[in-house]
Amino acid sequence: MDKNMNDVLMKAETLIEALPYIRDFSEKRVIVKYGGSAMLDEKLQQSVIKDVALLKLVGMKPIIVHGGGKEISKWVRLMGKEPEFAEGFRVTDDDTMEVAEMVLNKVNKHLVQMMEKLGVRAAGISGKDGGTIICDKKLVNGRDIGYVGDVREVNPELIDTLLENDFVPIIAPIGLGDDYKSYNINADDAACAIAKSMRAEKLVFMTDIEGVCRDAKDPSTLLSVLTLEEANRMIEEGFVGGGMLPKLRNCIDAVEGGVGRVHILDGRLEHCLLLEFYTKKGIGTAFIGNESSLYKYETEL
Repeated sequence: MDKNMNDVLMKAETLIEALPYIRDFSEKRVIVKYGGSAMLDEKLQQSVIKDVALLKLVGMKPIIVHGGGKEISKWVRLMGKEPEFAEGFRVTDDDTMEVAEMVLNKVNKHLVQMMEKLGVRAAGISGKDGGTIICDKKLVNGRDIGYVGDVREVNPELIDTLLENDFVPIIAPIGLGDDYKSYNINADDAACAIAKSMRAEKLVFMTDIEGVCRDAKDPSTLLSVLTLEEANRMIEEGFVGGGMLPKLRNCIDAVEGGVGRVHILDGRLEHCLLLEFYTKKGIGTAFIGNESSLYKYETEL
């Protein structure tokens, strides 16, 4: 058998492997938190948007929640200010909030444009639209850091309306406070809150690492599946730190809040969403409630 025929057969086997997942995830809601390097590289942008479009076309109901932190920092510097952070959160005065909203709106509409180009209808909104995200002012160690929000409530009515009318919602993480002013929200926190409010089947965090590794310096120790008990133990024993710690806590919070499964994926890998969703082994780390949460065809691994 020649190489070309082998390649064709391998593609066919991949499609067959995907069949049970396509069947079981049909009509299920999936939240994709899009950020990191995958937002900065044009080729990776195309890969992510194509993946989400395919999820939609095979029957899933994807929702994108995007960030834009590096682009915001660039424009803050162009404005003549140096970006300031407190415990990882951007200190956001009036001018910085104006820049953040401008940049996130620009990113949002660019993603809509890319999705529409693929023939999939998309609608870009922020958490302000329809009162989708209501937030409180975030304090960091008692310090007021400006217009930074903690999600208090998600009203999914507008998101549901878009899904029911065959749109892919693309959401910028800006919320409304009780004072009806705009608040910048950490995109991971926004995605987690939206996923819980919608009882999503899946929540995906696209990052710049392979997933959760037993040894952070050794990619070969990647953990394909983590139960809540195992994830909490890793935190207690100090295996996880730095920027991964709040992400891991978001994963735990989401599963405890009713999300079927949470994934941490390396957004630098082309088509990482398809590889994680539609193959038995996957390529990142999946968080589940317990061993009984495994899909029936995963217990054979």
